[in-house]
Amino acid sequence: MSNSGPSSRGRFITFEGVEGAGKSTQVGALKEWLEGQGVEVRVTREPGGSPVAERIRNLLLDRDNAGMAGDAELLLMFAARAEHLAKTIRPALEAGVWILCDRFTDATYAYQGGGRGVQRRRIALLEDLVQGDLRPDLTLLFDLPVATGLSRARGRSVPDRFEAETLAFHEAVRAEYLETAGREPERVRVIDAEVSPETVRHLVQAEVAPFLIAPGALVP
Repeated sequence: MSNSGPSSRGRFITFEGVEGAGKSTQVGALKEWLEGQGVEVRVTREPGGSPVAERIRNLLLDRDNAGMAGDAELLLMFAARAEHLAKTIRPALEAGVWILCDRFTDATYAYQGGGRGVQRRRIALLEDLVQGDLRPDLTLLFDLPVATGLSRARGRSVPDRFEAETLAFHEAVRAEYLETAGREPERVRVIDAEVSPETVRHLVQAEVAPFLIAPGALVP
């Protein structure tokens, strides 16, 4: 399920980036802009996005669970994703609703792969099992230096289990994100998250605007 799907299906847009990159702000701004274009939109997040998945999210982010086994963390991520897909994402897309998702499987490759060192092929096996052929139509990767993002994130609230990780961990996460963007440039678009939120908002709209064009229409 990708850009080649039927025109009646909703679009699936994911937002990725290191901690403090401003994803949540831009999700809200894009929702408002799309609704102004007459698009029905649903905002969701990972881990989470459905009742069971939100309970799993609490387990994953709780700092009391520091030292969780890597395989347990990986499997919990995909368990939450399976619920999220079944209860929220797939029904919305099939109804023609656009999904804006704050993190998705690219985050698993970045955090569990880059950060934790889980082999890419192991993540890919679970991705195929849980998602089938469903992939985002567009992924917006908000990029900025790790130290800048962590300063933002840690200044707004008590750090969760991932935010509290070392600088080296987060540098590995960023590197994996950028590697993914280099490997899939048609799907993953890198957005400079160091510029002003207003500038970022316009950059995001420019990336999303082509998806508003009806199939067969000429892009101006």
